[in-house]
Amino acid sequence: MSATASKNLDKAGIWVTTLCAIHCLLLPVILPLLAMAGLAFIGEDLLENTILGFSVVIGLLSLISGARKHGKWHLLSLLLLGAFIYSQRDILGHWGEPVIILFGAGLIIYAHVSNLRLSRKLNFSSVAEEPVQG
Repeated sequence: MSATASKNLDKAGIWVTTLCAIHCLLLPVILPLLAMAGLAFIGEDLLENTILGFSVVIGLLSLISGARKHGKWHLLSLLLLGAFIYSQRDILGHWGEPVIILFGAGLIIYAHVSNLRLSRKLNFSSVAEEPVQG
């Protein structure tokens, strides 16, 4: 996978995870309005889990590609741990849900940001090491 494609996947992963977290955090506030508008399906667990799954797939593609280049495979652990924590969002009840969502999403986003930084650093160092032709 090219460096640009990997970078774009990281950015997409950050956005999807952020939107997923915002969706889950705002859902209790806007669900009554969505029901009146006929959009109650937006609050279904299936949709939430689908978005989370999509975020994990993007993360796996991006982080595996990045790890092959920079060798930091532990970022995959952060992604999977974040996804697992996020998937357990209901375990502490209504009041604990935002904390779990923010922690899980934070780990996923941190993995993507770290991957971006490591890839950028690797690209910068490889450009700096190239001999000047002249």
